[in-house]
Amino acid sequence: MLIAAVAFASGLSVALRSPLVSALALRLSPGDDLVRALVDHCAAERTSAACVLSCVGSLSEITLRLAGAEELLTLREELEVISLSGTLCDDGEHHLHCSVSRRDGSVVGGHCKGAAPVRTTAEVVLGVLPGVRFERAHDEATGYKELRVSANDGRLDGCC
Repeated sequence: MLIAAVAFASGLSVALRSPLVSALALRLSPGDDLVRALVDHCAAERTSAACVLSCVGSLSEITLRLAGAEELLTLREELEVISLSGTLCDDGEHHLHCSVSRRDGSVVGGHCKGAAPVRTTAEVVLGVLPGVRFERAHDEATGYKELRVSANDGRLDGCC
C-alpha cells in the first residue's frame, strides 16, 4: 500500500494506491433500483471502497440534482443510461452522477438522488479497491459530505 501526502493549492490531501483493483460485473433486472442495488451490494460484501467503472442500461425514472441547483429534477419516462460514475462506501454512503438520454435525444445529468428503477437492464462494472476505505463526512468548506480516503482497517473486502 502506497500512502502519500499530496499538496494542492487548497491544502494537503492523502492519496492511497491500492495494489490491485478487482472488477465485479453486475446485471440488474427490470424493477431493480440502480443506486440501491449498488449500495446494498457494497454493504453486503463489506466493500469499503468501490467506484463505478462502467454502466449501460435503461431506467424508467431518475431523480437528479443538477449542477448548482438545490431543487431536484425527477424524470419518469424511458431513459437510456449514457454514463454513471462515482464512489461507493460500505456504510450506504455514495457519490454518484448519472447522465441519461431521452426519447428526443437530449441528455440530462447530475447527482443521483432517490429511486432509479431499471427499465430493461443495467450492466454495471464496479472497481473494488482492496486496502482502501472510503467514507463521507461533512466538509465545512463545501457544505456537503465529501470523500475521505484512508487505509482499510484490516477487514477483508468482498469482491466476488
